[in-house]
Amino acid sequence: MIKVLFFASLRERLGVDKIEFIVDTPLSVMDLRLAIIKQHPAWESELTKKNLLIAVNKEQSHIESLIHTGDEVAFFPPVTGG
Repeated sequence: MIKVLFFASLRERLGVDKIEFIVDTPLSVMDLRLAIIKQHPAWESELTKKNLLIAVNKEQSHIESLIHTGDEVAFFPPVTGG
C-alpha cells in the first residue's frame, strides 16, 4: 500500500488530506497520478498542474520517480513565504 498525502491549498481543493493506494509492483509517480485520476476524475485539473511539487518518503522528487509498496507520496502546491 502507498500512502498519498495532499497538502495546503491542494488539500482544500480536493477535499481530502490523504488516500491509500494498493499496488502490486513498483510504479512511477506519473503512473500513480494517472491511477488516482482514474479513480477520481474530478481531481485531474489539480493533479496535472505543472507547478505541483512531489515528495516521496519526505524527499523532493519528480514525476518519473519510482515508488514501491510502503512508500509515502505527497503532492503540494509551490510554497511561498515572506
